[in-house]
Amino acid sequence: MTLEAVERIGPVDAAWLERARARQLELTKPPLSLGRLEEVANRMAAIQQTLAPVVRHPRIVVFAADHGVCAEGVNPYPQAVTAQMVMNFLRGGAAINALARAAEIELEIVDAGVATEIPYREGLIARPVAAGTRNFCREAAMTREQAMAALSLGFEMAERACAAGCTLLGIGEMGIGNTTAASAVTAALSGLAAATVIGRGTGADEDCMAKKRAAVERALALHGQEMPGAIDILERVGGFEIGAMAGLCLGAAATGCAVLVDGFIATAAAALAVRLQANVRDYLIAAHRSTEPGQAPLLEILGQRPLLDLEMRLGEGTGAALAVPMVRAAVAAFTGMATFASAGVSEASVEEPA
Repeated sequence: MTLEAVERIGPVDAAWLERARARQLELTKPPLSLGRLEEVANRMAAIQQTLAPVVRHPRIVVFAADHGVCAEGVNPYPQAVTAQMVMNFLRGGAAINALARAAEIELEIVDAGVATEIPYREGLIARPVAAGTRNFCREAAMTREQAMAALSLGFEMAERACAAGCTLLGIGEMGIGNTTAASAVTAALSGLAAATVIGRGTGADEDCMAKKRAAVERALALHGQEMPGAIDILERVGGFEIGAMAGLCLGAAATGCAVLVDGFIATAAAALAVRLQANVRDYLIAAHRSTEPGQAPLLEILGQRPLLDLEMRLGEGTGAALAVPMVRAAVAAFTGMATFASAGVSEASVEEPA
């Protein structure tokens, strides 16, 4: 990935959005009666620049990495759980595996920077930037070169998926301590106080919550003047999986592919991508509303309303997996319904929506 490639990312063509909206008015239903499904279908049509959009080979890419800030006691689980969960993904035993199977979604697991050894590696895409980030309470989480490597990894995974015929991507993550990193990224992007964007993540108790707040406040005090841009934020307080997810959003936009954004941590990554290149937001679809308080300001940056609100906070791409059938349904209605003309139905006979 080069910054020149990012700069060349263009917005979705507004003319195609208008064509899709006009097509919706021809279908045998009252105007806007399918609600947000129409919005999703219109976006898919505009991204693909066709009135016959498809959801083909949907794929969720789960990036895993570790975080040096775990040294501050910000999480109730040991860092070794990251590698253990990666093995669980590879063996098909995690929630994301079950949901991906149910929705017939391709799943890729990428080691973007796991700190401990992963003994079981069959099916793993091993591309670690480093063995976890450094403790951002004491120094930058990563070097500038590592930040660019993480972005490039995600960009490459998007290009690879699109080359294989994928028209809908989802992003997910695994990394003990990554809600702390995402909270620091959120505070840096939004300008909000640490306390307002920090949640419990994977079940943090009051002691962990206090340590998370203290860690993010220390990081912002240490790095605040050094984070004028998105790459600076990633370098100073981000994570390798966060950078890779941001890179995937960039790569998908560059190749004309829609991206379902999972919960809080994935939304932080997507917001970094949008801060780096504003046109990326046209290719994003927010999958679900996390219970983490930091997601709301990130959604404002994306200009998005999530499709689902199921009180989830798991990560792994699970919210994106649940949203894939909704996108499929939106596209199926758009492409499969008869028009008033083809069905011989008078438009006046169709009731207005309540």
